[in-house]
Amino acid sequence: MKKISAVIFDMDGVLFDTERMCLDAWKMLAEREGIKNIEEICTRCIGTNSQETEHIIRDAYGERLDYDALRHELNYIVNKLLKDNGMPIKSGAYEILEALSQRNIRLAVASSTKHSIVCDELKSAKMYGYFEQIIGGDMVRQSKPAPDIYLKTCEALNISPQKAAAIEDSYNGIRSAHSAALTTIMVPDIVKPNEEILSLTDFCCESLNEAKNVILSIV
Repeated sequence: MKKISAVIFDMDGVLFDTERMCLDAWKMLAEREGIKNIEEICTRCIGTNSQETEHIIRDAYGERLDYDALRHELNYIVNKLLKDNGMPIKSGAYEILEALSQRNIRLAVASSTKHSIVCDELKSAKMYGYFEQIIGGDMVRQSKPAPDIYLKTCEALNISPQKAAAIEDSYNGIRSAHSAALTTIMVPDIVKPNEEILSLTDFCCESLNEAKNVILSIV
């Protein structure tokens, strides 16, 4: 196994338990509006940026869905939950960041979320200072599963992709990191890996704590 010197984290679903929060909000709105199969459709959106999410949902439901109105309401619900309850941190998130930092492993974020939002959320969770580079989905031309965001993050770190590992929870994230030739580590959140994803994944871990131990064994 190749040695790595940097770890690039996805954010939603890896560091923060926000994917589940958004899915629950979509399910609530869908039940009220009589929208069918929303969980299946939203699962396809995990790991993509807001533009691709809109495309997937509009393609699935067409003109009968007022996407703009529902998205506005969804954002209100999620923002209120965050304001009332704070950022939901995934178990082991602080521990893995601290352990890797102490070993002088370079850290970065590659998130499909808009860069300014990523920075704000990392700051609110007191994680911002751990990361040398933060790349948002609005900083690349193509969203995950294209390799663009991982290639750009490696370029920003000035390292070869072969020297970096990616920690992802989604199919699209794993596809993106694999296409960019990074070591891929999946910590599943909402979706469990299928045969295709397992074939693209170097390590599949049950938790961030397990991922931490894997990384420390390959640096």
